[in-house]
Amino acid sequence: MPGSKLKNYLQLHFIVFIWGFTAILGKLIQIEAVSLVWYRMLLAVIFIAFYLLRTPAKFRLEKKAVLKFVFSGIIIAVHWITFFKAIKVSNVSVALVTMSTGAFFTAFLEPIFFKRKMNPVEFLMGFLVVVGLYIIFNFESQYTLGILYALLSSFLSALFSVLNGLYVKKYDATTISFYQLLFGVVGVSCYLASQATFTSSFFAISTMDWVYLFVLSSVCTAYAFIASVKVMKYLTPYTVMLTINLEPIYAIVLALLIFGESEEMKPEFYLGAVIVLGVVLVNGLIKNKLNSKLKIKLKNE
Repeated sequence: MPGSKLKNYLQLHFIVFIWGFTAILGKLIQIEAVSLVWYRMLLAVIFIAFYLLRTPAKFRLEKKAVLKFVFSGIIIAVHWITFFKAIKVSNVSVALVTMSTGAFFTAFLEPIFFKRKMNPVEFLMGFLVVVGLYIIFNFESQYTLGILYALLSSFLSALFSVLNGLYVKKYDATTISFYQLLFGVVGVSCYLASQATFTSSFFAISTMDWVYLFVLSSVCTAYAFIASVKVMKYLTPYTVMLTINLEPIYAIVLALLIFGESEEMKPEFYLGAVIVLGVVLVNGLIKNKLNSKLKIKLKNE
């Protein structure tokens, strides 16, 4: 894998590790999902705004781009809301294993938006990731609602990833992140206002929840959001989505360290982990091989 692409691929894994910690924070924060997402997006917008003050020109936005970012901002807001709802009504494991279907959804969406034929290999790898993660966890009927929330969140995540794969070719990653989060928090604010949610109790948050929200919005959102959009300049949406399937592995490792649940792990976990890691590795090798062949072909033409 070329140096620049390898660097971005490793950065993507670091971002996914951070996102794995997001699930832990979602479980630790006591406020409900919609309020959690509102605080997360609002604080992240503030952090990114301070970052953009160094280059005020990046605040400029073309009129024709407004609707794009309004649409994608609402998508990411609903994606996060359904994600945290899935965690709160079930658990981290159930929510994240269901989120692994993102690669499956992306295999269908990417050919539509990028106007290319569906690659059977991508479809197969997405399916294998689902199989690997399914082996890790055992679903129970009482988690049906959590699974449904996570499936919707997974589809929206895939759609968002594909759309940003298009946007990043024309717009700056930081600008994209700022306006998507801004329009997202505006959308959530409208919903909360319609429900008369903005009361004194809404802003009565414990000290630990504020600490968790600060980490969630700064490191896990502002930084990770911008960085993830940037790597899309060098990696395909499908590769990004497939790598994101490592999030459950990282989240479980973090859960073991934080919650001390190592005694509950079964051999199936390691089998599933090997399948997921193997698929991600093979995907990177195949992509690199295809890119190398394409470059050789172009040079010879």
